[in-house]
Amino acid sequence: MQRDMGKGRDALVVCSDKSLGIGITIWDVDTGDHLLHIPTCASPSHGLLCLRKQFLVASQIHRQGSVGGGAIFIWALNKPQLPLRSYPVEAIVPLSCTKDGIYLAGGALSGNAYLWEIASGRLLKTWHAHDKSLNCLLFSNDDSLLISGSNDGMICVWSVISLLDTGDSGSLPSLLHYSSEHRSSVTGLLNTSGSSSSVLVSSSLDGTCKVWDFVSGRLIQTQVYPVAITAIVLDPGEQLLFCGSVDGRIFVNRLDIGLLEDPFFVAQAQPVVLKEHNGAITALAFSESGLISASEDCTICMWDVVNWVIIRKFSHRKGAVTNMTVIPQSSLLSVSNRQRVSNQLHVSMLDKYPQPINSSKGKITLPSSCCSLKEKQIYLDFRSTDSLNQHISDFQKDGTPAAMQMKVETCIENRIWASRMTKHVMEMNKHLQSRLLDLMQCRLLWPTEIDTPSSRKRKMLKIESPLLQGEEEPQSST
Repeated sequence: MQRDMGKGRDALVVCSDKSLGIGITIWDVDTGDHLLHIPTCASPSHGLLCLRKQFLVASQIHRQGSVGGGAIFIWALNKPQLPLRSYPVEAIVPLSCTKDGIYLAGGALSGNAYLWEIASGRLLKTWHAHDKSLNCLLFSNDDSLLISGSNDGMICVWSVISLLDTGDSGSLPSLLHYSSEHRSSVTGLLNTSGSSSSVLVSSSLDGTCKVWDFVSGRLIQTQVYPVAITAIVLDPGEQLLFCGSVDGRIFVNRLDIGLLEDPFFVAQAQPVVLKEHNGAITALAFSESGLISASEDCTICMWDVVNWVIIRKFSHRKGAVTNMTVIPQSSLLSVSNRQRVSNQLHVSMLDKYPQPINSSKGKITLPSSCCSLKEKQIYLDFRSTDSLNQHISDFQKDGTPAAMQMKVETCIENRIWASRMTKHVMEMNKHLQSRLLDLMQCRLLWPTEIDTPSSRKRKMLKIESPLLQGEEEPQSST
């Protein structure tokens, strides 16, 4: 695998959502050679990403009759056979990370969104972002904004600063603005990285691609297509927009936003159309060699974007590709075979629930309500390589269908327990508020009857007042 991994060579990473057994396949982009297979992965669309060219992160959805079963797996690319497994409180679909690899965002089928700190695994924020399931998540190029697209056609822009405000875990993040211009599910989000870094491109099943200034929320341009758009990508020069459709066609339009100010402007130019796939386009990506497209027909094509011809074809016979990303082949080399870097990224198991702010950094105690007696005795420092490998090995042994079902059941039990505790806390707050109102009312009605030393003295003076006024005390007869 390592013999031809020269500097500058790309590797193509693909996975399906059909079965955990299919896993991740990695090819050499230039030669088509099979480089590596990573078992146990079934990731939904937008659920796979490469973290700082050091880790692969994939959300998992288990379809064996379980709506609550889901996980996030993290593989070290230099040793990818044993993933670090995390089990969020609900299934996560899209993932996105900041450019520096510090934060990871995930979106759920319920419309909830989550933000983790990757090094410590701490869950920083969870909030209800959309009314329907999240399909796409994207951090802006400066990592100051998080953009979310949903099955309800909504696009929301959130301030990352407000997401990092952990002073009040129940506080809502700052929603800068939102858009409901799309009439169907949002299928893709892109951010330009050039001089106009505030430009956002979105695609939808309504057959449109829209160009936004996402800082102000202003719609700049709308491109209309005859069919639903399922995937989008920009060329490295950010001049051409490639739009994959539900019928297998790829439309190529020039992204010429210029100084357009009319939000109702609709692009009329006839795009170039690439046609080779027989199923819906599921993913688009660019490598140094050209455009790469994946389809439900289980094929992956590499295109020469100058002559508009196919350079190479890959066959993924194990199922339709739902996720695709391009990484440097050098990332697959072991640490001993490549130059060690000082900014090596550390990852930890992601928390299921928010942890106290003053908890030990980089450490986690497994919740007693959802762990076996053996797991309760485990206390891990995730910055230790030996303990991390031991933890990964334990999860690998438990990775059976029965174990997964048990984890789902305990997850449901934890949610029921959390609901009961929430109800109990609300009742306690209501009782305390009632007591406080009663005390305030008593103080307003009888302000002089409060039992204090001065009030007792006044009472004694009232009792002795007849004597002080000169009245004689009755003499008892002898």
